[in-house]
Amino acid sequence: MGWKRSEALAALVGSAALFYFGTGLDPVPALTWLAPLPVLLVAPRVPGGVAATVAFAAYLLGMTNLWGWSARSHDLPLWPWGLVASISLALAFLLVVMVFRTLVRRGRPLLAVLTGPAVWVALLHLISLASPLGIVGTLATTQADVPVVLQIAAVTGSLGVDYLVLLVPSAIAAALATGRIRVLVVVGAVLVLALGGGALRLTGEPGPAQRVALVAHNEARWATDLATAEGRDLVTAYVDEIAALPPGVRTVVLPEAAFGSTEARPAVLVEPMSRLATERGLDVVAGFAHRDGDAKYNYALTFPALGGDPVPYLKQHDTVSRLGNAEVFPPTTGARLGLEICADVNFRSPTSAYATAGAELLAIPAADEHENGWQHSRTALLRAVESGVPIAWSGRATTQLLTDGWGRVIADAPTGGPAPFTTLVAEVPTGPGPTPYAHLGDWFPWLCLAFAVIAVVATRGERASS
Repeated sequence: MGWKRSEALAALVGSAALFYFGTGLDPVPALTWLAPLPVLLVAPRVPGGVAATVAFAAYLLGMTNLWGWSARSHDLPLWPWGLVASISLALAFLLVVMVFRTLVRRGRPLLAVLTGPAVWVALLHLISLASPLGIVGTLATTQADVPVVLQIAAVTGSLGVDYLVLLVPSAIAAALATGRIRVLVVVGAVLVLALGGGALRLTGEPGPAQRVALVAHNEARWATDLATAEGRDLVTAYVDEIAALPPGVRTVVLPEAAFGSTEARPAVLVEPMSRLATERGLDVVAGFAHRDGDAKYNYALTFPALGGDPVPYLKQHDTVSRLGNAEVFPPTTGARLGLEICADVNFRSPTSAYATAGAELLAIPAADEHENGWQHSRTALLRAVESGVPIAWSGRATTQLLTDGWGRVIADAPTGGPAPFTTLVAEVPTGPGPTPYAHLGDWFPWLCLAFAVIAVVATRGERASS
């Protein structure tokens, strides 16, 4: 089979550019579907080593869209974790392309189309299980503002969206390589089923709505010390901002680690927040970092409208703080409220656990690094679709987000503007409630793993087509 170096180079440059603009911190959703296509088109036409090199280099170059942020990041420093993430995903894409290439050359285009995306989903799932940071920024995240595409996540989890995004270019490449149009017919039917089901799901009737507010100070640092004048002034500023909210607000969510103290329950925070909550008849959720010697605790404290002591939730996924292991439902007068904190959304649990336990709203204090705020907020949005529970994502240096249980954005805004606070207020409906994915868990990536292994083993001995 003849090939030209210019074809391989064009495929590398084309896919790299499409991955660069179609993924990352500010993606163009339509480009994500096209990004794998140049590499997949050329892979069956070139030697295996060339195909592998082009696939790896294209994805790795595409991921340089994250390196500028990662070089300044504490969450994902470029050395070593940013490079580890980039190389791991580039290797995963390399394997996808090589499996696709092998099966196409063996005259099995439909199997190639179905197996390549399955390899990707299986590998991402294994990476997510091995990573202490969970997983953020998959191909599904790029589609986070296209609700009809996301609805398949209610059944498969968000990796089902990744599968679809790879399935389409795989079908186009296989059909052009072999001339077998039935591949496009089969994949077209799958796409119609997925998107048609998504459109149908979006017609679901929302439940009763309640008014929710997100409040974030635009200049406050991480865990402002309550023993200082700055800390006391910050409490006063938050109390004044919350007191000025419009009538009818039932739940207020502040950022992760908005306040910090060596005291477990500092009176300078607890007393004014508790008084405000009962006087205004609203539940206030505030991030609170507690230091006890060398031990660190990252809490979300709920000050109930019903009065009483603040209810603590301890973050379940963290690399520097002591970990919690339980979901928390504080007493409320409105929707049944579940609590998470920031990186908790990088994992299936606790969101699915809250959904199956009857949560009607998830309040999530968060903290990001401005540039990655949109991407991380959309990871939370994907969890809303997976669980069927609306999310109130409020954070420092991030994107404030209110979304319903179908993953539709109700309101969002970046923090860090010229005003003292970024405050969002909106009506957030309940529903649709626990999804098949919330009940069944990660059945889809495990199925993809099994399917990929069986497909590769079953065709191992077949002779490559000429």
